[in-house]
Amino acid sequence: MTSTQSEAETLRDRIAAELARTRARTAGLTDAVDDDDLTRQHSPLMSPLVWDLAHVGNQEELWLVRDVGGRGPVRHDIDDLYDAFKQPRRDRPSLPLLPPGEARAYLATVRDKVYDLLERVSLTDRPLVADGFAFGMIVQHEQQHDETMLATHQLRSGPPVLGAPPPPEPAVRVDGEVLVPAGPFTMGTSTDPWALDNERPAHTVDLPAYVIDAAPVSNGRYREFIADGGYDDPRWWSAAGWAHRQAEGLTAPMHWRRDGDGWAYRRFGRWDPVRDDEPVVHVCCHEAEAFAAWAGKRLPTEAEWEKAARWDPATGRSRRYPWGDDEPTAAHANLDQRHLWPAPVGAYPAGASPLGVHQLVGDVWEWTSTTFRGHPGFTAFPYREYSEVFFGDDYRVLRGGSFGTDRAACRGTFRNWDYPIRRQIFSGFRCARDPRPEER
Repeated sequence: MTSTQSEAETLRDRIAAELARTRARTAGLTDAVDDDDLTRQHSPLMSPLVWDLAHVGNQEELWLVRDVGGRGPVRHDIDDLYDAFKQPRRDRPSLPLLPPGEARAYLATVRDKVYDLLERVSLTDRPLVADGFAFGMIVQHEQQHDETMLATHQLRSGPPVLGAPPPPEPAVRVDGEVLVPAGPFTMGTSTDPWALDNERPAHTVDLPAYVIDAAPVSNGRYREFIADGGYDDPRWWSAAGWAHRQAEGLTAPMHWRRDGDGWAYRRFGRWDPVRDDEPVVHVCCHEAEAFAAWAGKRLPTEAEWEKAARWDPATGRSRRYPWGDDEPTAAHANLDQRHLWPAPVGAYPAGASPLGVHQLVGDVWEWTSTTFRGHPGFTAFPYREYSEVFFGDDYRVLRGGSFGTDRAACRGTFRNWDYPIRRQIFSGFRCARDPRPEER
């Protein structure tokens, strides 16, 4: 066997392992509830779980079986049912969806065809399959829906059905801020084989010096904002944020309730006291901006977040992850749904960036002040609907990944986006500010 053949076999093995690992997570999230629960819509913000289940199979069929494999359809009659652009979430419960048993059988049939295809297809013939991109895209797509299904589990009523061990306790003390010196860095990537179109291409961004929090904002700090009347003072809110806060009656993060003199937080059906040293989660961008203004700071731009996460001052190079180029492990970050809530600040010292910024990957998606647009030189690939149709002022960029994000769908260049009013997602934030003269 030549080295080229060996590399191809290694890639095929990796793809097969990622497909299997991802499907196991999907099964765990959908097997945890009965058929009635699978078909129920737990929130108008979310699809019934059974829609997500068949949708990931339909996307796998469209891209891998039909496009990459050039084979006939498994189920040509369901394409419109599982087209996310044609079927708004609020309408999906009324559609003639595949029942759970039929959806699972459909996924299994598609996957069998994909495994057969994987043994035969060339992984060099065209850009869609080079380095296994199409397979990696499907893995990431399913993992993203798995995180969406996890968010649906957080919204469902009824007894708890998901369990996981708690995250590790703090290993180091992390507080304060980090000065990021002025200068250029490389943002985005042109080389990561499974990076999506909105992460490309690599380009140079020259930033002035700024200061960024060493860790995400904690529950304890956020409780100070609440106690100081932060939700009742329009000074801290943007006009849009204040209007949303009033219209929705926001008084605390989603899933919080008063508990005597303190607060409790519902995690997947269980109520626990709010722990002050955990990153705050389930806040919208408007809440994050209000807190930052109250604290005399602001949200970081997306470029500021990425420089703090990737730039190595010793080499001038941008790393794939804050800790380096190696794939994430359990020592680096709270990912992979390994735990079901954010880890306390200081729990992952091995995951810190060279500048000493902690927990940039995992725990909570972090809101930035940047609206979602393509990088300079952006080219839509393999279809406009993945990213380009969302560009504009409506969506804010989130970075870093959460405890519900899989490592396959998370890296230092990965970009998430959502409406600034959303808080059912596993979203938190950290603050930034311009340096004072004596800090420059």
